[in-house]
Amino acid sequence: MDKRFTINRRDAKIMGVGAGLADYTGVDALIVRLGLVLAVLATGPVAILLYLAAGWLALDR
Repeated sequence: MDKRFTINRRDAKIMGVGAGLADYTGVDALIVRLGLVLAVLATGPVAILLYLAAGWLALDR
């Protein structure tokens, strides 16, 4: 499996993590973004830290 997660700056709203995750999974970007918002509301700073970590790790590639 050669598929890798990368951020998508073309369709990005903030960092491109949501758009990149949508590209990776094949799910619509709006659904992924809504899921991220719900995760922030449910877990608070944990989801924000995971979002930032995903963006930071994807930038290293």
